[in-house]
Amino acid sequence: MPTSTPLAPARQPLSRPVNLRVREDIRDLIDQAAKSQGKSRSEFMIDAARRAAEEALLDQTLVRVDRQTYEHFLAVLDQPPYGEGYERLMQAPSPWKT
Repeated sequence: MPTSTPLAPARQPLSRPVNLRVREDIRDLIDQAAKSQGKSRSEFMIDAARRAAEEALLDQTLVRVDRQTYEHFLAVLDQPPYGEGYERLMQAPSPWKT
């Protein structure tokens, strides 16, 4: 793997075009959302597509554990929440009430 030195700058990953056909009203919506975040249409669409791809793959992640670990996990889920952080959260004003 090449390393970056003052004489040899790091190589950027190769980018390739992806062409999409989209209705004008959807493109306008994307443009409006991109502008609200200070991004170009391409930047906005790439970020949104990457997040959707990561979520789709994470939703399909299978974690295997032994029976004892699984039972411990279920027991922890069955416990009521507690602790300083939980108490502080419950005392915080609701944003929709301020």
